[in-house]
Amino acid sequence: MTPPGRRPTLADIARETGLSTAAVSYALRGLQVPEETQERVREVADRLGYTVNPIARALSSGRTDTIGLLCGSLEDSWQRAVTAALVQALPETGRQAVIMDAGSDPAVQLALAQRLVETRADAIVVMPLDPAAQEWSDVADRATVVAIGDGLPAARTAAEIVYDNVAGVTDGLGQLAAAGHERVDVLSPIGLDTPDRPAEAVVARVSAELGVSARVVQSPHELDAACAVVRAELAGDDPPTAFLCLADSMAWGVYAAGRELGLSIPDDISVIGYDDAPVSRLLVPPLTTYHWPMDRLVDAVTRTLERAIDEGTRSRRQVISPTPVPGGSVGAPHS
Repeated sequence: MTPPGRRPTLADIARETGLSTAAVSYALRGLQVPEETQERVREVADRLGYTVNPIARALSSGRTDTIGLLCGSLEDSWQRAVTAALVQALPETGRQAVIMDAGSDPAVQLALAQRLVETRADAIVVMPLDPAAQEWSDVADRATVVAIGDGLPAARTAAEIVYDNVAGVTDGLGQLAAAGHERVDVLSPIGLDTPDRPAEAVVARVSAELGVSARVVQSPHELDAACAVVRAELAGDDPPTAFLCLADSMAWGVYAAGRELGLSIPDDISVIGYDDAPVSRLLVPPLTTYHWPMDRLVDAVTRTLERAIDEGTRSRRQVISPTPVPGGSVGAPHS
């Protein structure tokens, strides 16, 4: 028996079973020994109250069984949903999540990535704020990195899962143009125009093809801040009659601003969201938005992580496409 107060060790199990400590270690990991030996070792380990020392395991294996989930901003309902889904899915792969929020600051996000490298996270899953930053190259050289939403052109990532934003923006502007809107604001969470989030280029091209005057306006995710941006736009000399919001959380700001200004949706303002947040269905009227397949996204992330960590292999870039979710927030412009 193990003396009271002392943590049982592999040596204790070895004495009980008559095996070497190496054989006990292999048995507990299901390696290189017969199944009956594994069962006998596990029975003794359970009886002695043996648990794996995570620090010792990390030192011996080089792994911590932790995945850093590095968000741009958890004010964004979509990033919250992705993070929650990954937190639930990762334990099935034997790993746990460490969540870090950059608060919409690209410099903070890079600093947090370096911290995850230093604490030896097995991998970093990042929703990058500044994907073109050269610092990502150093991060990816020192850790396994999976990028969601944007590729990291300067870095050798293990995988990139990106969204078909061209399809989403094109469809959204097409819906508003078909309803008769000629002045549209596209609310975007960042001021950067990246290859995987080409808001400026796509909006310019598609609006010209549709005969719509559209411009990209930067907006925070946070409700009051998004509401303030919308109020300022509606107070301008030539206010938009519709908003295409590249996050549902920004679209909530349109509802809030409209209510403050005594404007009705969709009679006075039309609005389209982007990520089918459940609460958007409770708005009056329900928000017209887009559904992105979360199950496919989570499966892609977990599969690529396992291949990258366990086999050291990189995965092909995967593109996820949206499905329109009709609501009641789009109508003809107020004459």
